[in-house]
Amino acid sequence: MTNALATPVPTVQADSFLTLHYRLSGPAGDLINTFDSKPATLTLGSGALSGTLEQRLLGLAEGVRCSFELPAGEAFGARNPAMLQWLSRKELAQLGDPLEQVQVGDVMQFATPDGKGLFGGVVRQLRTDERGEAVLFDFNHPLAGEAVTFEVQLLGVL
Repeated sequence: MTNALATPVPTVQADSFLTLHYRLSGPAGDLINTFDSKPATLTLGSGALSGTLEQRLLGLAEGVRCSFELPAGEAFGARNPAMLQWLSRKELAQLGDPLEQVQVGDVMQFATPDGKGLFGGVVRQLRTDERGEAVLFDFNHPLAGEAVTFEVQLLGVL
């Protein structure tokens, strides 16, 4: 008789490196869905997922597929009206391509003040009046203030 020791299945810890498929969706449908493409790889605590989403993963075993329903505002906070900001065309030209044309619904990326990262803003409105041309950006997360479904399949946990 052989004495085979079963290898424990790895579980997600606070600093785990993960390979996973995941889907984030809100009332308007999927924002991110990797199930039909390459899986994502990330390290918990790196900021790739919100802290609330990371908390849902802690303790899950490799191979698990599950779904979480998060109430409005829990995953990405409440919508913040202060995150709606007008930028003049002159300011936009200084931040990027001065000839770039934008339309409502476009997503633009901006460098963080320290120059080490990026953040995005969605064009919500265009204005041309006596004050000049300007663009209203919404810097809230697209799912801020929304109920969110977070579906995940853990392919690998290191």
